[in-house]
Amino acid sequence: MDDLDPIDRARKAITDRAELPGMSLMEHLDELRKRLLHSVAWIAAGVAVAYLFRVPLINYIQRPLTDIGLTMTMTHPTDALDFWIYTSVFGGLILASPFVLFQLWLFISPGMYANEKKYVVPFMGTTVGLFLTGAWFGYRWVLPGAMVVLIQDIGKNFTHMITIDDYTHFFFSVILGLGICFELPVLMFFLALFGIADGKFFLRQYRYAILIIFLISAIICPLQDPISMCLFASPMLVLYFFGVGVAFYVHPARRKAKDKAAA
Repeated sequence: MDDLDPIDRARKAITDRAELPGMSLMEHLDELRKRLLHSVAWIAAGVAVAYLFRVPLINYIQRPLTDIGLTMTMTHPTDALDFWIYTSVFGGLILASPFVLFQLWLFISPGMYANEKKYVVPFMGTTVGLFLTGAWFGYRWVLPGAMVVLIQDIGKNFTHMITIDDYTHFFFSVILGLGICFELPVLMFFLALFGIADGKFFLRQYRYAILIIFLISAIICPLQDPISMCLFASPMLVLYFFGVGVAFYVHPARRKAKDKAAA
């Protein structure tokens, strides 16, 4: 299987999984409806909890701005209400994300082998942990640095009027963008788990991976200087090579070799 290209690997993986006990189309649709309803219920509960704690959440979101002595400005009567809603929705999505991911796992697990289902706990912990790490990295390092450089350095000769709408979009784009980017090892995990790619493939493509990572950093980085883009890209590069190690470990060929050695 190591001699196959990625397309042939994907075809073989699909063919192998076609041999697993399957469900009918109606059973798949019923299972999908069930998981979607459960996910919506968890999201609604998360939004309700976030709304109850909206005041500390709002203070938390504003801190990168208030730390440099500025506050947000209302330009429309509904801006404050919109801010409450944005905060509650995004906070609720983050709170509900582990439970939604578990519903996703329950939906795809019937198409997985028994020895693959043991990865549910590492998958849940790693996915949530990486997202929160990316969000924390953005909140702790990127946003404060961006506020200082963009407002106090570059914009020091201008009057500052930071609107609620502009700041919240900027804040959540950085937080969510980095949180999603930090999920790179999870994507590599699934590609390797299903036999579509392996660690050798990812190592051979490292030049393209570095290029893509820096392109993504240039797009989502709020600052356009090379140092800031390198700061964005460096943790993703580390995560990419971590994902290479994960791909070596979970690839079916490696697991079969391990099982033969154990036997």
